[in-house]
Amino acid sequence: MTTLGQAAPPTTRTDRAATHPWMRPILLANLVVEVLIVVTGGLVRLTGSGLGCPSWPQCVPGSYVPVEHQAQGFHKYIEFGNRTLTGLVSIAAIAALVAVWRWSDRRRALVLPAGLVLGGVAVQAVLGGITVRTGLNPATVAAHFLVSMTLVAAAASAYAESALPGGPRVPSVPAIVRTTAYATIAVGAVVLALGTIVTGSGPHSGDADEPARFGFDPRTISWLHADAVMLFTGLVVAMVLATHLRSTSSRPRDAWRSVLLITLAQGVVGYTQYLTKLPVALVLIHMLLATLLVIGLTYGAHSLTEPGNQSD
Repeated sequence: MTTLGQAAPPTTRTDRAATHPWMRPILLANLVVEVLIVVTGGLVRLTGSGLGCPSWPQCVPGSYVPVEHQAQGFHKYIEFGNRTLTGLVSIAAIAALVAVWRWSDRRRALVLPAGLVLGGVAVQAVLGGITVRTGLNPATVAAHFLVSMTLVAAAASAYAESALPGGPRVPSVPAIVRTTAYATIAVGAVVLALGTIVTGSGPHSGDADEPARFGFDPRTISWLHADAVMLFTGLVVAMVLATHLRSTSSRPRDAWRSVLLITLAQGVVGYTQYLTKLPVALVLIHMLLATLLVIGLTYGAHSLTEPGNQSD
């Protein structure tokens, strides 16, 4: 409170980061388009449209857009739509970095993930071109997906951090719980990597005419993936119990309960799609849930600390 005639204290960058009306909506939009690019990329693969635009950066030699009598039929529109969304992703990434730079205290936890998303978009454009030019090599397709999931995590991290004030952080759970959380996230990364191998060994390789696959037995890889999922689920359950018993705030409990719910939904969809011979709709839902799981794990990691008392 200020006395009559006394000037109010100047607004700090930290205050502006917490109150500017455009800050969080821009970061949320950045996260949403990163999720959309994963889902539309999955649609490209599941419909066999990976070479709908057989050239890069042009769709076909001499044209950046599909042409009327192009041999790829409807596949050209699906692939071109995914490429077009890359432009929107770039705009959102630039806007997020500018917003963080102008309206926040420029703390590393905000600037670094926002910058990572923008740099990652450029990497994805190059990797996408390599994927097309190598005829949808399953290794580059898998890398394309995993980089996308890294960018989803970075965008989610920036959005989560933007809700918190600047200053020091203190642990909200004991060290053993934090260690278990990091182990859970590491196993989650293994689950995602194995999922790309499962997809690269199955029928949805990205090209309807000349499938490019890993040379692994799909059933064996699916079982290995399922084993990793069971380990991951056990660790998530452990985190839910640990945060319920040992956390000093509700943030960790809420975050890891959300991770558990997404994990269970993902497990139901995963087993159903396996037993029903991988219908396209279920596989696409499986990919969407994977992005939500990455977001949930990111929030779970953020919940392990909380703002401390800056007067300490």
